Amino acid sequence: MQEPTDTKMYFYFDESGSPVILGHHGKNLLEKGLTSKTFSVGYIQTANPHDLLVNLEKLRKELSEDEYLASIPSIKNLKNGFHANKDCLEVREKVFKLLKKSDFEAYIIVARKSEGIFRKKFNMSDKKLYKFLVSELLKNRVHLYKNIDIYFSEMGNTLSIQNMTEALKEATEKFQYKWGKENTNNIRVFLQQPSHLPLLQVADYILWAVYQVYEHNEFRYFNFLREKIKLVHDIFDVKNNQYYGTFYTERNPLDEKNGVPSAARFPKKRTA
Repeated sequence: MQEPTDTKMYFYFDESGSPVILGHHGKNLLEKGLTSKTFSVGYIQTANPHDLLVNLEKLRKELSEDEYLASIPSIKNLKNGFHANKDCLEVREKVFKLLKKSDFEAYIIVARKSEGIFRKKFNMSDKKLYKFLVSELLKNRVHLYKNIDIYFSEMGNTLSIQNMTEALKEATEKFQYKWGKENTNNIRVFLQQPSHLPLLQVADYILWAVYQVYEHNEFRYFNFLREKIKLVHDIFDVKNNQYYGTFYTERNPLDEKNGVPSAARFPKKRTA
């Protein structure tokens, strides 16, 4: 077990996809292709958020004032920061190139959506799902640094300081159960709007790149930032491992040759 370092680390969390499976009158939106096939939670970590923040703001200002881009409607939204799903291609390219040369790492957990699993494990509760994914993602990470500030992107009623503090508590308890050692590190939890904290926008871009892989089998953006993405935990990939899912890392890469998470591997029928 690795001992914690004195370096203060900053974690910035976001999500992609929708946790929703059922619509009005219990209609299964997943079966009808009316909702995302996955819901993912992930974070970027950096010990030097200031430099990345400065570079993001410099790029945002540059693009906002670019005469060539001025007629594109979405450029006006840059006053609130970057958003991968809404930014135009020209902006997206600039952001991805900035991120490629920036100092951070990313860790993602992907939940394949299944009515059976979500009903049995989470009682179809978005809050329970989100808390579970955060605790699973952090259980092997929060002991690594003596001081951690964790920022979560606000998500309606699904997120609260209490809920995320409970997720952190569950993560530390899982760590203690595994290693028999109490985690005494100093960890603080915050909720922020992405427009108020630009590094949450970095997490948004990383999660969007992973989303393209799982939803559209599009590896272009993921491959471009592959060296930044240290983990993709496909937790409900039961065909590979019914207990832990699949861990995609540098040794077991997520790519077209090794376990492409295509739509064919997602459950199409309702699970009782």
